Amino acid sequence: MTSPHLHPMLNVAIKAARAAGNLINRAALDIESVRVSAKQTNDYVTEVDQAAEQAIIATLHEAYPDHGLWAEESGRREGKGRDRAFVWIIDPLDGTTNFIHGFPVYCVSIALQVHGKLEQAVIYDPTRNDLFTATRGRGAYLNERRIRVAKRTQLSECLVSTGFPFRPGDSMQHFMQMLGEVMPKVRGVRRPGSAALDLAYVAAGFADGFFETGLSPWDVAAGALLVTEAGGLVGNFTGESDFLEQRECMAANPRIYGQLAGLLGKHSRCGGAAAQPEPPA
Repeated sequence: MTSPHLHPMLNVAIKAARAAGNLINRAALDIESVRVSAKQTNDYVTEVDQAAEQAIIATLHEAYPDHGLWAEESGRREGKGRDRAFVWIIDPLDGTTNFIHGFPVYCVSIALQVHGKLEQAVIYDPTRNDLFTATRGRGAYLNERRIRVAKRTQLSECLVSTGFPFRPGDSMQHFMQMLGEVMPKVRGVRRPGSAALDLAYVAAGFADGFFETGLSPWDVAAGALLVTEAGGLVGNFTGESDFLEQRECMAANPRIYGQLAGLLGKHSRCGGAAAQPEPPA
């Protein structure tokens, strides 16, 4: 279950993600009986999201009782004392709408931020038993095999994933303009329904790029570290690396990233001059 060569905090996160994944898989066997409630129109939470989140928190809390928590369903809890700098960012079930319908594209996402920097990441896909992990400076892995972003350099050869706006107040027209701009210039656009998994797939080279608006930190924190540790770039639509709380996110290998920023930059809601972040060494 845990590997001796991994960072101890990453091992705890893996244990937490697998515990949540087991709960999700059990519930998926009898999806009809899962209780669902709407947080707002088209934004759902199930008893499985809540149980999975509690399982994650219990595992993390047992190992690190004074660490902070920032979780989708239960909100923020400040850390204590010397451990205040450690914050776990948790999405217990990213892709809840897919899960409710039995569409098998969803995942558990757990990241650790230390002094505001992402240090550890786990994304676990319980339907495929795929475990994506990253530690800052140590690379990104899928099931213990090293992963890298794809090497394509021509946008016309790229597969790009995205997510549609789904909540009231999200600007569908704004999104359709971006989609209309990107679609004719790429090989294909996909919309799987789990932003965390989309980012993991960019890290693994299964997709060449990703863009989406309206995202929360828990959707993108773990995936962002996976992408950068796999040699890619993550930022807002102008290409600046500040994205975690900006509600827009773009990721790709460095060459494609620049080309996507060229298309999407004018649609950014973040403002500021476009600054290319440095790719990780």
